[in-house]
Amino acid sequence: MQPIIVRPFAIPIHLGALQFVVSGFGVAVLFAFLIAQLVSDHELRRRGHDLEAKHLGDVLLAAVLGTLIGGKLYYVLVVTHDWHTLVSRGGFVYWGGFTGAVIACWAMIRIRKLTFARYADVAGIAIAAGYAVGRTGCWAVGDDYGKWYEGPFAVAFPNGIPPTTGGSMAQAFHAVFPPMMDPATLVSVVPTQLVEVAAGLVMFGILWRLRFHTKAEGWLFGVYALLAGIERFLVEFLRVKDDRFFALSVAQCIAIVVALAGIAVMRARNAPPHQHRDTLTVAPSP
Repeated sequence: MQPIIVRPFAIPIHLGALQFVVSGFGVAVLFAFLIAQLVSDHELRRRGHDLEAKHLGDVLLAAVLGTLIGGKLYYVLVVTHDWHTLVSRGGFVYWGGFTGAVIACWAMIRIRKLTFARYADVAGIAIAAGYAVGRTGCWAVGDDYGKWYEGPFAVAFPNGIPPTTGGSMAQAFHAVFPPMMDPATLVSVVPTQLVEVAAGLVMFGILWRLRFHTKAEGWLFGVYALLAGIERFLVEFLRVKDDRFFALSVAQCIAIVVALAGIAVMRARNAPPHQHRDTLTVAPSP
């Protein structure tokens, strides 16, 4: 069975003397934050939180910066252990970006003297939608693919990061291939990027249905964390990885922590709003 061959997607930009290329990953990230903003704004205004919607741009900017910085720091500290890669073009790791975004958004919301739990409750829906869109960028550049696989829907990335050749995958991930295989052989892999796109859409659908919940604000973010932890834990079994912590990958260990944190948030925010004293709220005068 012949695999689907995927070539990198990029848009060349020519502005006089200024010329550069926007990769498919960059386009996907841009649309991921755009859809997250649209979902957040819609839900905040539906709930009557016009003040929070007014400051959504500031919070989104903090999320972008936190994602970029957190993703890069994770890449350097956990993956490469090389500070020179801090200024490389790639290396934006999701769990690092997620952590950085949460911290940066919390700081911005505190500065604006607003309600973190209120933003977090709609952020769970928005992140799931953005995740589904953002993962298409990994597909577009041939990154974060799965293990060697020759069944239905198998794909190959001849110009991936790295290319899905026996030699490149063995060097980058210590993947095991038959001894007689030519290192230059292009092999097919599991399209885990599309699996995660589908999983992101499922998470978004679940969270969207739950947006009318009667729990305290912030509960829905706990649901997202639980779903995201389960999703990533399972997908990692399909990914080609070599960053192991005992029998699990580092990402799976983080996924377990995120899922448990989600359960803790759900339990802490389980009471109806009128029965829950929200210590994270500072109510300024509009």
